[in-house]
Amino acid sequence: MLGDPAPSKPSKPSQPSSIAEVDALLTAQIAVAWAGEGHLSDQPRLGWWRSDLVSEYGGQDLLKQLLPKTFRWATLQAVREVAIRRDAEMRGGAKNPDKLVSLFHLGFRVDERVGERLMELKRGGLPPEEALPDLREFLALDDPDAPWEPDRFTAWVKSHGKVEHTLEPIGRRLVGTMPETLLERVQRLVAALAPLGESYPLPYFQGAR
Repeated sequence: MLGDPAPSKPSKPSQPSSIAEVDALLTAQIAVAWAGEGHLSDQPRLGWWRSDLVSEYGGQDLLKQLLPKTFRWATLQAVREVAIRRDAEMRGGAKNPDKLVSLFHLGFRVDERVGERLMELKRGGLPPEEALPDLREFLALDDPDAPWEPDRFTAWVKSHGKVEHTLEPIGRRLVGTMPETLLERVQRLVAALAPLGESYPLPYFQGAR
């Protein structure tokens, strides 16, 4: 549901990942989801998914009317969901899709926690680029007329380092042991997006979580 948030409920028991790690994951998910849309936009971005949600005359215009207090968060929530579904669709081509770890599928507990964190920030009242400052790197969320700068997004991806991967039918399987910490997993999964292609490359780790 994308509606304006209800009053906060008591928090659940803490998860093993720190808030900083969860915020890093959420930042990465939003950044990739945002950059990956735009197939139908006047200023197309990567076009990895057929959506036009984070644009002035796309989904943002509608959500601004429906959810005036939280429409900016709602547009990001919506495009993140589009990316999650595309990621799941691509993983579905594997024999054991649940054993793959991708940027949008890191195991039930982590996935649940990052979803909860998104709602916490949405209720918090701060705009996205203040709640998640790293989004300022390239998302001009407060200026819908700002042009898409692919070089800036590419630089952000490359800032996560270099990783080895092998090309598989469903995507890019990362070589080596999956890191223990969430932050390291996120960094490597983002790094494996390079080089950017015409379709979502689906970087993933193989193996049990």
